[in-house]
Amino acid sequence: MKIVFMGTPLFAVEVLERLIKEHDVCLVVTQPDKITGRKKVLTPPIVKEVALKHGIEVFQPANIKTDYQKIIDLKPDFMITAAYGQILPKALLDEVKAINVHGSLLPKYRGGAPIQYALFNGDKQTGVTIMYMAFKMDSGDIIKQEALDIKADDDTLSLTKRLSTLGTKLLKEVLEDISQGIIHREKQDESLVTFSPTLSYQDEFLSFNQKSEDIINKVKGLSPEPGAHAFINDMKIKIYKVENSDIIEHEDKRPGTILSVKKELLVKTLDGVIKIKLIQVPGKKMMAAKDFLNGQNVMHENDIFNRGEEL
Repeated sequence: MKIVFMGTPLFAVEVLERLIKEHDVCLVVTQPDKITGRKKVLTPPIVKEVALKHGIEVFQPANIKTDYQKIIDLKPDFMITAAYGQILPKALLDEVKAINVHGSLLPKYRGGAPIQYALFNGDKQTGVTIMYMAFKMDSGDIIKQEALDIKADDDTLSLTKRLSTLGTKLLKEVLEDISQGIIHREKQDESLVTFSPTLSYQDEFLSFNQKSEDIINKVKGLSPEPGAHAFINDMKIKIYKVENSDIIEHEDKRPGTILSVKKELLVKTLDGVIKIKLIQVPGKKMMAAKDFLNGQNVMHENDIFNRGEEL
């Protein structure tokens, strides 16, 4: 098949690589390069790097709603999308058949952050949906779905990789069916719709004034990128891994209070105590909390994180 592929982050990479092996991918559409990191480096999406490695033309419109004629002119058999990051205009969808690979069991978690929200909410299972695209976000008819168990140690990176592998497999099966004239489509149950909007900076803020399980899930959903952030002594730190602690004393302490900066970084939560395992402070790389605690003088016992709100 002649295919235009549209995708941007890691979730899309394995899907694209399989399509390149088995079909004629004539164009890859992805988001514009972005300035990232402390050094403000202009960085291409990982999907762009894959496309260029295979000698495939890359198209990076700032606004696909107005800049899409190039795709129509190619007359592809299908557009295949996987976490592209922009809503496609109706005029484009009217001209080119489109199939989407979505990282949830639709109609649950429509939107740009289904993997993160599954972790935030402590779900035990998620999955992938292959669907026909419609103008309304993630509302198209379902072609195929398969569930995937979420592991206790999953974070966004590990779950993304496993869902990408599953999505690649399902898409291969769907395209083989279509090539043989086998067409399946099932309407989504609108009464079961939930949403997972694209994360904002505010969503990355970590309050300790909640239960330990909720804090652990929030950190999993934000790791390893962009990382959860919290504030202490007017300093913003990033937190990438936390665990439950079996310490049960200190019930009189307010949530966010640092209970130990000796061998472990222990913090009081609403219903218990957690250990911060991976941390990043300004001007430093991510490191184990135990290494950070050696010689540091910026955190002390009884200091309080966040004070319940972002500074």
